[in-house]
Amino acid sequence: MWSILNGTIVNTIAVAVGSLIGLSASARLPERYRRIVLDSLGLVTIVLGVDAAVIKFADTVSEFGPLVLAGKTYGARLAMVMIGSLIAGAVIGTALRLHEGIESLGTWIHARFAGQDGRSFAEGFLTASVIFCVGPLTLLGCLQNGAHGDPGYLYIKSLLDAFCSLALASALGWGVFASIVTVLGFQGGLSLLAYWVADPLDEVSIALMTIVGGVVLLATALMILEIKKIPVANLLPGIFLPPLVVWVTEQVSPGLLLPLAP
Repeated sequence: MWSILNGTIVNTIAVAVGSLIGLSASARLPERYRRIVLDSLGLVTIVLGVDAAVIKFADTVSEFGPLVLAGKTYGARLAMVMIGSLIAGAVIGTALRLHEGIESLGTWIHARFAGQDGRSFAEGFLTASVIFCVGPLTLLGCLQNGAHGDPGYLYIKSLLDAFCSLALASALGWGVFASIVTVLGFQGGLSLLAYWVADPLDEVSIALMTIVGGVVLLATALMILEIKKIPVANLLPGIFLPPLVVWVTEQVSPGLLLPLAP
């Protein structure tokens, strides 16, 4: 079991340690510094979102477009899958009231432990959870760790997340520390799934999950920068829909999204 979850466990410890250091520093950090830290993280999140959504999209079209049927329209097909997954996921998340559920969790914890208002706790928890659990390193790292016992990607991610959690916790408080539950549950679940399934996912599905995740990261950046308050948690189900859409599409019309087997 260690060989499947070692990357996730190390990542969780890194986030916990970074958050505790950030929390210890936050008491001595004036508000103007907290704000500039948040603004900086918001800008960095935009970069991560563009990398995951825009650049990954272009790379996927370039790599697989020449290999599928009528490849000149491949970009439009991927865009339709991405948009459909995002919208369907948003509808599912809204129906399940995921965002309200996280805010209620923050209020519940505040009522018992006090010290920070529930909404601020929920914002820290949600922001950190999205940043730590969405992106190419998360998906590729968990699949590689679970399927092949290689935690390399997640070890690299652990180092990055340690510094990110320090900065986030200093500005957003205990909600960032609580995101270790998300990191452990989400990444651990993906790693176990990759272990149980011999051939986890095709490359196009993984790329589309990353692309949708990049859009969610951009929505998170808008929230951090206080440009637009988007219920980001309601968008999260969309990340898991591309593999289903790709599978259904290939059953109906083989070669439309995936290269045909030789």
